Amino acid sequence: MNQLSVILMMGGQGGEGSPVTSIVFLVLIFGVFWLFMIRPQMKKQKDQQKFREAIGKGDKIITIGGVHGKIIEVQDTTFIIEVEGNNRLKIEKSAVSMESSQVLQKK
Repeated sequence: MNQLSVILMMGGQGGEGSPVTSIVFLVLIFGVFWLFMIRPQMKKQKDQQKFREAIGKGDKIITIGGVHGKIIEVQDTTFIIEVEGNNRLKIEKSAVSMESSQVLQKK
């Protein structure tokens, strides 16, 4: 038997578990939560940041709101895009949809 099995099998008298068992159980719950919830979200945020940094002048994008445009100028936190009718819009970099823009690049 390994140590974890021994710790989990130890129980207190009167229906109460030992404090060690409770701590191990809480650590396991947190580990599973981190593995399936927090870690994938952090990875997605890093991927989105890399994507937004890689966008440059001339790239076609779609915003989160569904506006299609072509980047004509890149600034620190914003893009100037040209939409149909030669109109220009200033948008935040965070408003660019990573999923939709990848569809445009495949075409």
